[in-house]
This record gives sequence, structure tokens and C-alpha cells, in this order.
Amino acid sequence: MREALGLLGRKVGMTRIFTDDGESVPVTVLDVSNNRVAQVRTREVDGYSALQIAHGARRSSRVIKPQAGHFAKAGIEAGSSLKEFRLGAKQADEFKAGSTIGIDVFSVGQKVDVTGVTIGKGFAGAIKRHHFSSTRATHGNSVSTNAPGSIGMRQDPGRVMPGKRMAGHLGDKQRTTQNLVVARIDTERQLLLIRGAVPGAAGGKVVVRPAAKAKAVKA
Repeated sequence: MREALGLLGRKVGMTRIFTDDGESVPVTVLDVSNNRVAQVRTREVDGYSALQIAHGARRSSRVIKPQAGHFAKAGIEAGSSLKEFRLGAKQADEFKAGSTIGIDVFSVGQKVDVTGVTIGKGFAGAIKRHHFSSTRATHGNSVSTNAPGSIGMRQDPGRVMPGKRMAGHLGDKQRTTQNLVVARIDTERQLLLIRGAVPGAAGGKVVVRPAAKAKAVKA
């Protein structure tokens, strides 16, 4: 299990910034404000060390009683997102329930992994969903232009194999984009500007972690 402290956030949208050389850089703006510690997991009590982080806000009428007691014990506002980050015992001991984690966890130029839920596109055919090729639309072909083709064999095995690529629900899946670069940090407004696109629609929830596969910079 990878041990790294990250932040929860909300995808604000995309824009562009300009470098000192005048280069236009497309960036995604992430709001990572008000990340607060809901619970500190310890090896003695829980068997592992971790921080449970809350983010966002939720109306009191939408918080079930066990969660309300959990947030009240930490002395924090009820959040719409709750996630744990595994840490080393020494690093986890630096935090207490109710404390706030700032944007200074990350730095400009650092590579990060961003996890979000992709935009749902509803029911889609095999061509849009799996990038199949269409058959020709003329010379007697009428109804099978966008058909997926054969989906199985005959009596043996007499069934469609699991994992067969067919039409179905497209999108609305949790995905992670790796090795994105932090282009700029707005400390005052607690905004991360990430170079490139991240999964999900504007307003969607995201998780930002230090990159798991970032290559070490040679001295």
C-alpha cells in the first residue's frame, strides 16, 4: 500500500495561463480548500497508520446520525467527501483530529495523480464505446452499417464469452490520470492549476496525490 498524503477537491473547470515566454498552457483548476482531518488512524488501535480527510459541506438534514457523531467528535463541519490516506506512523502523528491540511502539501512543478469519475455518456453503441469500424453504407448494406458484428460461435461453446465488447453504458467510471504537472498554485484561494485535463465534469469530486510513477530527477 502506497503511503502518501493527498488532498480532496472539486474540479472547477479548465482555462489557460501564460508563461513568461508567452506560451499558452491549458490547465484544469481544482479547488482543494478546507481539507480537514476527521480521524487519525494508528497502528495500536486500527492496525495501520492513516489520515481520514473530509472535504466539502453537507446539510445537517443529509447527514446520518453515526456520521454526525463522527464529525462532531473531531470538531469539524460535516463533509460531502471522506477518504483515507495511508501514511507512516511518524508522519501521521504530526496531525490531530480537527486540524486543517493546506495546499502547501504540493509544490509548483511537482507531478501528481488525479482521480475522478469520468463524464457519463449513457447507453452507447460498440462503435462509440469501443472504437469499432463501421461497415460500408452502400452496395446493399442497409441495417448493419453500425452493427458490432458476430458476438459468438455456434453450438460449441454455445454462449457469449465474458468480457465481449458490446454496446452498453459509456463513461461514469472512476479513472486516474497519472504524472500531471502542477503548473501554478493560488495559495490565497486554495486552488491547484494542473497542466492538462483531469477526469470528470466541472463540479465533480477529485483526489490529488503525489505521482506514484514519477521518475526521479537526475542531479
